[in-house]
Amino acid sequence: MESKPFTPEEARQIMESLEKPAVFLDMTAGWPSLRWTAEHLAHVLGEKTVRFRVGKRQDDRKPLFETQCSYVEATVRDFLSWTKGQGPCPGPFSDFPRSEYWAYADYKYIAVLFQHKPTMFQDVPWSDFGYPGRNGQESTLWVGSDGANTPCHQDTYGCNLVLQVQGRKKWYLFPVGDTCHLYPTRIPYEESSVFSQVDITQPNLRRFPAFARARAHVVTLQPGQVLFVPRHWWHYVESLDPVTVSINSWIEMETDDTARVGEALTRTIVCALKTLPSPDNADEWLNPTEVDVPTYGENLRDLSLAVQACATHRSGDSRGHPAGGSSWPVKRDARGLPKHSAPPAGPVQHCPPDVIPFGPHLVPVAQESADAPSDEGPQSVDEETDKLTEVTGHRALSTNDLLEALVHPDVIALAAKLIVGRHGCG
Repeated sequence: MESKPFTPEEARQIMESLEKPAVFLDMTAGWPSLRWTAEHLAHVLGEKTVRFRVGKRQDDRKPLFETQCSYVEATVRDFLSWTKGQGPCPGPFSDFPRSEYWAYADYKYIAVLFQHKPTMFQDVPWSDFGYPGRNGQESTLWVGSDGANTPCHQDTYGCNLVLQVQGRKKWYLFPVGDTCHLYPTRIPYEESSVFSQVDITQPNLRRFPAFARARAHVVTLQPGQVLFVPRHWWHYVESLDPVTVSINSWIEMETDDTARVGEALTRTIVCALKTLPSPDNADEWLNPTEVDVPTYGENLRDLSLAVQACATHRSGDSRGHPAGGSSWPVKRDARGLPKHSAPPAGPVQHCPPDVIPFGPHLVPVAQESADAPSDEGPQSVDEETDKLTEVTGHRALSTNDLLEALVHPDVIALAAKLIVGRHGCG
């Protein structure tokens, strides 16, 4: 085993103390997963197909949410052939010219992807970061082409470790204090993800003026590097090279208890309002990552179980959760695998902020220049609508307008605290 700049205990202590994103260097030497290039994955997976999200390259200053993308079932070999082609490509990607589209196999659970070859789980030894036993089985794989991106969003649970394997990815990260500048929305709805309405790479400052005060921290992640994303930091990610591969693992935290109650409450409200018959409820509001729409009764049950689990945990009862295992709703794929599957991290002694060992092996992600981005270009349909509203008077509130207020992260956080406080775990 090659020596590392930090022991597992030191790495975890650093992570538990960091309040801003940082990049670990030289921590993955000897990791077999560094060989997981797209070419290697194509060989290992053979004819096994995965679902690629396909998006059109655009310049309309709006985020391209997953509900607006196309989806293709293809092998990694099909994907590689498409990335190398200049003209029409036969096969699953034939309808998507390479010059006009990007493709992304994202949120691919390694436990499912390589269930036929479980020895590969050991190729991702997150235990080097102080989490014994954590490996590829608790990880997710991402394979994309240049331009592939994840809309700016905030994960409501835990912190995040991301290993870059092939190619480069550019990360834009914003602190939790910038939530009010990022215009949060829960439409499209995805459990544990709060999206921003702003296209942060070319923001429309006429419609979203507060974004000018957002503090972007920017880094280009290189192969072999590991990015630490602190709890609740917003992030937008874009692939820069023709083919990129990365692996991440979400690590749950003790403070997620109340957040789970908030997520259960959010789902209850969103599903209740968006399933009501109404002319303005015809939009694609459910993200493709969500496999179904729970009934109100199911949502209320899950909310009650989340509160019960919170009370059980805070009372120190080690007997676990109520019957049925996990007592809170978590993001799951079509096979029922949870996005956040690890047990909460145990207590760790924190580093004082002034002694975190930044240097050649740990680099903080720097804040971008405060210069305001350009806001030139054509007005959007929404701006034209706003201008018409100024002339004709106030427009009628829509269901989404109502949800924007009711399930705002700050409102949900307060409501969750009130709920758990009244049920014996405050």
